[in-house]
Amino acid sequence: MSFSSQVKAELAEHVSKARHCRLAELAAILESCSEIQLELPTIKIDSESSAVIKKVFTLLQKTFNIDTDILCQYGKGTGKVKQYSISLKEPAVIHRILHDVGFVSEQAGVRTLSLKMPDEMLQKNCCRKAYIRGAFLASGSINDPRKNYHIEFLSEDHERAERLQDFLRGFEIESRILERVRPRGRAVYVLYLKDGEQIVDVLSVMKAHQSLMELENVRIVKDVRNKINRQVNCETANLNKTIGAAVKQVNDIQYLMQKGVLNQLPRVLIEMAHIRLDNEDLPLKDLGQLLHPPVSKSGVNHRLRKLSRIAEELRNQSHETK
Repeated sequence: MSFSSQVKAELAEHVSKARHCRLAELAAILESCSEIQLELPTIKIDSESSAVIKKVFTLLQKTFNIDTDILCQYGKGTGKVKQYSISLKEPAVIHRILHDVGFVSEQAGVRTLSLKMPDEMLQKNCCRKAYIRGAFLASGSINDPRKNYHIEFLSEDHERAERLQDFLRGFEIESRILERVRPRGRAVYVLYLKDGEQIVDVLSVMKAHQSLMELENVRIVKDVRNKINRQVNCETANLNKTIGAAVKQVNDIQYLMQKGVLNQLPRVLIEMAHIRLDNEDLPLKDLGQLLHPPVSKSGVNHRLRKLSRIAEELRNQSHETK
């Protein structure tokens, strides 16, 4: 089972105690994956996810005391379920559902259908959390956090995507929306997040606590691994820098010896040069302890830099002579 399917399976098990929250979640699902008609009253919900259909079945039963059949469409030659469906055709039941989720308004005896729960029915934070949960069940997906952090909600209606974005922002969760064009030219709007900490917050809002803990564990492992890698890279860079400096120091000292200049230098520089030649791999601090009397790291560095500077001056003079 993919991580996305795991999250949806967990959300399908969570049923709000409050009726208004159950209506908000049902409305979000109906907005995304239903076909609704008023003339010949029909509500049909289709989904490739068994978790979505299971949740719709539970919400209808708990909220309206309705039991309905679940239809399965199997893929050719595979024996696997390709799509799940729930169909409602009783006019009284349909009108009650549509009225309670706020999809139907009536003026002068004329009923108007709008696949959008009114904003006034989504004022409470608990209802907005339920709505976000329903929207993810119906049209959301989340990547395996071991690969990368990404969660998204799809919508064919830009206004609906913006409203979901506003709801998330109300919980201090920032998201982005981009337009994606499908093969047949139809646009779909993708609301997405890529920040691991923000995705944890989304799972918390939706009450997917078990999946949240799994994602947090992955984040901890990743953070520790990244910290170790940064430390190793830093130490490797420092080691390469130290080795490079030591090689240059040895080359400079050997050049001074070849030119017969080393023994003409002050005693402290001669001593420093021989200590470096005899201990090419030692760091500056340890080299200082071999001198008589011992010298600090900065003192060793100063003497070696002076030797290198003298060698460089000799090289320059040699080039000028040529």
